[in-house]
Amino acid sequence: MTDFWQNKTLTEMTPEEWESLCDGCGMCCRLKEQDEDTGAIALTQIACRLLDIGSARCSDYGNRHEIVPECIPLTPENVGELKWLPPSCAYRLLANGYDLPDWHPLLTGDPESPHKAGYTIRDRAVSEEDVFFGQ
Repeated sequence: MTDFWQNKTLTEMTPEEWESLCDGCGMCCRLKEQDEDTGAIALTQIACRLLDIGSARCSDYGNRHEIVPECIPLTPENVGELKWLPPSCAYRLLANGYDLPDWHPLLTGDPESPHKAGYTIRDRAVSEEDVFFGQ
């Protein structure tokens, strides 16, 4: 792929280009708690039950919305509004007019580069299965 992200808007990207923007950090898969009074969202270190903590990837990506109905799909229309996405998220960065971070796999060619740079949830979260079901 070329540097399509510099030449296309998020809405102009093909599904393959859109998906390739994900750096595999897994941070968007953290459970969120919303304050009923203020609407403020707090991120936890508890990950969705579908997240494989060791790889920081969804174990059933294609069916995630059916299995976990509260899983929020990222779209070109909503990524600019989702304040809980990490500041390093490629979707958020591009939606706000910034470029990809220098460790992004599209720039390095290495899918491990986000992990090496320390920008993932890999091995730093616990699964909701472990927390709520003691597995």
